[in-house]
Amino acid sequence: MGNIRLALVDAHPIMRDGIRCLLADTPEIEILHSTNTITDLIPLLYHDPVHIVMTVFYTPDPEDVAMVKHLCSKHQRVQVLVMSMYKMENFILKMIRAGAKGHLTSDTDRDEMVEAILTLRNGYDFYAKTITNLILKNYLEEAENKLESKREREQKLSTRELEVLKLFADSHTNKEIADKLFISVRTVESHKNNIMQKLNLKTMVDMVKFAIRNNLVDL
Repeated sequence: MGNIRLALVDAHPIMRDGIRCLLADTPEIEILHSTNTITDLIPLLYHDPVHIVMTVFYTPDPEDVAMVKHLCSKHQRVQVLVMSMYKMENFILKMIRAGAKGHLTSDTDRDEMVEAILTLRNGYDFYAKTITNLILKNYLEEAENKLESKREREQKLSTRELEVLKLFADSHTNKEIADKLFISVRTVESHKNNIMQKLNLKTMVDMVKFAIRNNLVDL
């Protein structure tokens, strides 16, 4: 695979020198660029590309998120490793969504830094343990929110409307549903229209998809 070509970005030269010293005993890592900002780095990468950009942030500045996103869009093969001096969940998640493939915190040590660089070069994401816990917490919260949303949307439907929705999802026709529920075809159509309006659905296909996604029918 050859040496891992690395670029360092930090507003403080002394920090860049410190990281360089920490990595000096790792011969497979070659520091090719060292700049104050991502803006300074981007044009250099067109002539001398790197595998990984390691950038250090000291405050949760939205501009930093925008710059990481810009870097990832301009150089899509570059893996971005962020080291932040804070552990703000919202900002860390924004940085990940911007394209950062690795995230270290201020309490990282040399071994973890090298592990992160090697992991990214092998094509995998790397997050410090505290960051992993934040990601897991966010995932669980999103899953719970989706479950609550599902419950809320289902609760909008009456018992009869749920019955009609399930039967439509099982590929029954209006007439078959009317016969099964002992109601008129016109009433079935009325229930269908109410279901689509309450769930903000546009077509019958949307109804079936909703039923399947929310485990209202057995496949």
